[in-house]
Amino acid sequence: MSRNYYIFRSGRIRRQDNTIYVETDEGKKPIPVEDIDSLYLFGELDLNTKFLNFISQKNVPAHFFNYYGFYSGSFYPREYLNSGFLLVRQVEHYSSPKRRIAIAREICSAAAHNIVKNLAYYESRAADAESVGGSRRQVEEIAARIPEAKDVSELMGIEGNVRERYYAGWSSILGADVEFEKRVRRPPDNLVNALISFGNSMMYSTALSEIYRTQLNPTVSYLHEPGERRFSLALDLAEIFKPIIVDRLIFSLINTRQIRPEHAEEEVNYCYLKEEARKLFVRGYEEKLQTSIKHRRLKRNVTYQHLIRLECYRLVKHLTAVEPYEAFRGWW
Repeated sequence: MSRNYYIFRSGRIRRQDNTIYVETDEGKKPIPVEDIDSLYLFGELDLNTKFLNFISQKNVPAHFFNYYGFYSGSFYPREYLNSGFLLVRQVEHYSSPKRRIAIAREICSAAAHNIVKNLAYYESRAADAESVGGSRRQVEEIAARIPEAKDVSELMGIEGNVRERYYAGWSSILGADVEFEKRVRRPPDNLVNALISFGNSMMYSTALSEIYRTQLNPTVSYLHEPGERRFSLALDLAEIFKPIIVDRLIFSLINTRQIRPEHAEEEVNYCYLKEEARKLFVRGYEEKLQTSIKHRRLKRNVTYQHLIRLECYRLVKHLTAVEPYEAFRGWW
């Protein structure tokens, strides 16, 4: 069974016969290409077109992160599950304001539901339960306006307000050991914001890999505006799963003190995670992706990673008029 590979060491990555070799100062490590689902490259690695052509032939996406752990981009191999019919349907649903807003509302509603689940879980466990409960009630009140949103720009405004109230409850969930007042991006200004940015990049990359395994086109999206130089459908799907995968992992890593303030490096205008923190997060992230749960509808165990693939299939069924789209909502 193929799996994700995360490479942190600097050196060289190359192809030799049917095997990928990672060469670092610690030696040469072989990785059979059949074992690879996706590559996540964090180190400063030298590679060539022979390597890229090889992983393209083997349908292996590669995601690149810079020295500070910030997402740089993805190598998205030639699509091997092309469907002109589905692409036309994707574009039709984007071009129709009525069809687009229906999908966007469902994505936004599912994301808000999963956020409320997080707040409800910690409301009974946090030292300041009233603060977390207040955030939950405010999120529920704001999310109730989602069905009334007339266009995507209004919906994005509601989504932004949901996130703002959600993050307002984080200080009570995380405790007094870490500083977190509000969400700050580009660049993050403290440990928690650095973790959120890093985790969101990981979730985006994973969603992109799962889209690649389906016939969906990653550049045609519904909640986020399609644009140049980004795979915006991955942003759409990531919204649904960030609360139950990324956010819950952040809460766990900080509350168990696996990641602490000293794991962050703060400069004048930004903060980034030290390599040890990135490794801790990635280890927990991969464990989470491979954790199985009993799927209510399928009546069998599926991994969190496969839940994202199933979300792609749900969207395909909606676009092809097989059944209406119902985005994933956590029940635990």
